[in-house]
Amino acid sequence: MGSSDPAATDILRQLPRVESRSGCLRQGRHRHAAGHEQSGLHMATNRIFSLHVPEPECRPGDTPDFSKFEVPVAGEVVRPPVDVDAEDIHDHAYDIIRVLDDDGKAVGPWAEGLEDDEALKGLRDMMTVRSFDSRMLMAQRQGKTSFYMQALGEEAVSCAFQAALSPGDMNFPTYRQQGLLVTSGYPMLDMMNQIYSNSADPLHGRQLPIMYSSKEHGFFSISGNLGTQFIQAVGWAMASAINGDSKIAAGWIGDGATAESDFHSALVFASTFRAPCILNIVNNQWAISTFQGIARGRAATFASRGLGFGIPSLRVDGNDFYAVYAVAKWAAERAHLGHGATLIEHVTYRAGPHSTSDDPSGYRPKTEAADWPLGDPIARLKQHCIARGIWSEERHEQAQAEIDSEVIRTQKEAEKNGTLHDGPRASPRDMFEDVFKELPPHLKRQRQEAGI
Repeated sequence: MGSSDPAATDILRQLPRVESRSGCLRQGRHRHAAGHEQSGLHMATNRIFSLHVPEPECRPGDTPDFSKFEVPVAGEVVRPPVDVDAEDIHDHAYDIIRVLDDDGKAVGPWAEGLEDDEALKGLRDMMTVRSFDSRMLMAQRQGKTSFYMQALGEEAVSCAFQAALSPGDMNFPTYRQQGLLVTSGYPMLDMMNQIYSNSADPLHGRQLPIMYSSKEHGFFSISGNLGTQFIQAVGWAMASAINGDSKIAAGWIGDGATAESDFHSALVFASTFRAPCILNIVNNQWAISTFQGIARGRAATFASRGLGFGIPSLRVDGNDFYAVYAVAKWAAERAHLGHGATLIEHVTYRAGPHSTSDDPSGYRPKTEAADWPLGDPIARLKQHCIARGIWSEERHEQAQAEIDSEVIRTQKEAEKNGTLHDGPRASPRDMFEDVFKELPPHLKRQRQEAGI
């Protein structure tokens, strides 16, 4: 009867089991039986493992399937008081806050009272971002700039969020939050000059195209390494508290970058010091070509990670302008009243490629964006404004034409200052400026050698 014999295995299971001082499992005085069990245990501990690698639901060529994505009814999630503790709103980290229903009506406790002009401004801001993106994407294809990243399908996340902030609050954004600048009134001409890295570039060609920066508009310099934005946002918020200021910070990160250590470090400091900040995770389902299941882990949400740090965490429909605005307003009030940080997961979808260097047809079905169950943010707010009686199809078409015309006019103006290969450019001398108060000797020598 060998050690792999089923009968022997049954006998071994019935024997009394004790543990020796060395920690090895023994079966009393039955050394022979113990030998068999140890042999079996040895075989079990030397089994061949296989690594589990999560796979997306669909691959190129498949039919998109969002059947496992549950779309909750608008207006069902309760609105807690701003001084709530994380454990008291545990379910908010798993539900999705929605305000606009299928008929375009704002319903439920999160239906913030946006005035007519505020709703229409939000619609025009999102339309402007999309038109701007379209022209700059075309400019890149024409060789006028080296690189571009659009926010197609995610316009509500940044436009609605910015509308809820106060002057002086500081965003630490990713490269897909151009809506923050548009909503805050940053000149579109300056954005284009930066993209072209021309002679009027406010950043003098020192940043990759689309990595804007404007202290006056509460827009901290974009970093290609997204994790840094979270920890710096928390630090800025802590400094605001130390200085007795009343300004809050908003950190931004993508779903993929939540797997970086900076994300967790930021949550530790935000929780411990009750930093007046809002920590935004834009879950657009894709970290370049990696689907969100890799960074998210198994059977969890990104928002739920905040619960372990004692931070109130919520999920919101990122394609619902009303919902994003309401949740951002709630979190901002919470921070201003000294109740600390809030973590928000914006559930949305990146409808376009990651960047002009990416081709999403290589890793997801071509029609997946069209099948996204939360719809299009512009179409949804448009539907609401029409149902509210303050908008119409005709006015929408007219507004679109006006916006497109303004974007084209601004583009022509920007190109007078140069593009990637044509026209005026920033002076190479600029690379030596705005870094040191006094230029070190070795850089002075380099500048002299360059003849500038």
